[in-house]
Amino acid sequence: QVQLVESGGGLVQPGGSLRLSCVASGFAFSDLWMFWVRQDPGKGLEWVGNISPDGATTNYANSVKGRFTISRDNAKNTLHLQIDSLKSEDTAVYYCTKLWDFWGQGTQVTVSS
Repeated sequence: QVQLVESGGGLVQPGGSLRLSCVASGFAFSDLWMFWVRQDPGKGLEWVGNISPDGATTNYANSVKGRFTISRDNAKNTLHLQIDSLKSEDTAVYYCTKLWDFWGQGTQVTVSS
């Protein structure tokens, strides 16, 4: 019954911005830390960042720190990832997850000029 639906990806030029969303259902969203994870073909899963249940605390991978911002709206069971100053190396499929046990289909982010 757990569902995670990512959206908001697309083709963006380097330096551009994108806002990803993840709508969650089937679990106590507001009680859990949530994670953004990404994967490029040929690469392993990379942790992007996470956010505490109340949204007060966030953590980010060094590769995205300062450019990515995670937020959440518990009333809407929705997780967001604001991406600024996009780089080509940000190209990947982006997933949201809770305990890395349930996954959605992800949303593709492609950075290219």
